[in-house]
Amino acid sequence: MSQPTLSSSPYAHNNQNVRKLMLQVQIAALPALLVYIYIFGFGIVVQWLLAVMTLLVVEYIMLKLRGRPVLPFMTDMSALITITGLVFCIPPGAPWWVIVSGSTFALIFGKHLYGGLGYNPFNPAMLGYAFLLISFPVQMTLWISPSEISGYYMGFMDSIQLIFTGQIPSISMDALTGATPLNELRVGISQGINVTDIINPEATIDTKSTHFLFGLNSWAWINIAFMAGGLWMLYNRTIRWQFPVGFLGSLALMGFIFHTVDPSTYPPVDFVLLSGGTMLAAFFIITDPVTASTTPKGRFIYACGIGVLVYVIRSWGAFPDGIAFAIILMNIAVPLIDQYTQPRVFGHKR
Repeated sequence: MSQPTLSSSPYAHNNQNVRKLMLQVQIAALPALLVYIYIFGFGIVVQWLLAVMTLLVVEYIMLKLRGRPVLPFMTDMSALITITGLVFCIPPGAPWWVIVSGSTFALIFGKHLYGGLGYNPFNPAMLGYAFLLISFPVQMTLWISPSEISGYYMGFMDSIQLIFTGQIPSISMDALTGATPLNELRVGISQGINVTDIINPEATIDTKSTHFLFGLNSWAWINIAFMAGGLWMLYNRTIRWQFPVGFLGSLALMGFIFHTVDPSTYPPVDFVLLSGGTMLAAFFIITDPVTASTTPKGRFIYACGIGVLVYVIRSWGAFPDGIAFAIILMNIAVPLIDQYTQPRVFGHKR
């Protein structure tokens, strides 16, 4: 009788690896990308191609400087996830140097200077986004209006022209650009306008960045597309449920409390959850396995903290959408959260 082969633990394995995980995240983002292109045109495609070219140059140089093999690290797709998350946060008509500088900063200061993938304490995409918000606030808040509002759909060549020259000769830039619903909300409240009048489809004020389909604006449909991709990742167990549940639950709770107290100043829960980058953050950004908490309780606490901070920054901070800053702040707290939420060792006796 043959003797059993002895091997060291662990004995349980799965077929996941970094490349497969990153590919699943890229696939999950496709519905949002298609909706994004339908609403805002092909600017995001041009921006993504610019970011990929920047990625190839920056990754090659940094890996060579660090003495690392180039091919294995460039093909693990981790850097691709970083620039994809960043591109979704950048206005599709922003100048070319915005996406190039943001991608460069995210990859160098968010990843390589800490030792590469697995060692970075901050989410690289959000670090790059925060850098752009602080450095170029005008370019980062000027969004392309949906084609239904502007009456002009940005094709691929139009997008190239706008991104590299700053204008499209056939249309006025004032008619093509506008603010996001979160920006409109902030401006409207500062002018003493009731929240209901700002977000209402029949609002009398100018909401040229917002068009309504089945009672939902452009950003609501983009958020729904991100949620669809996120639910698919949950089904495949690519991400953990504590992240979206904790983040969306705390954000919804904050929205419900303050809207109940003062409905004229604070928007309803549906607007809070379906505006800005809420669903992008819930399913694609805060679920980063490197910079997020790793314990079951810790993941939930981490996500809840981000939800509370996002609402605080949106309501009383200097930026319309505080997702980047909320995530970075909670990244700092991750070691402390993990330290105090360690699960008991198997076999522990009370």
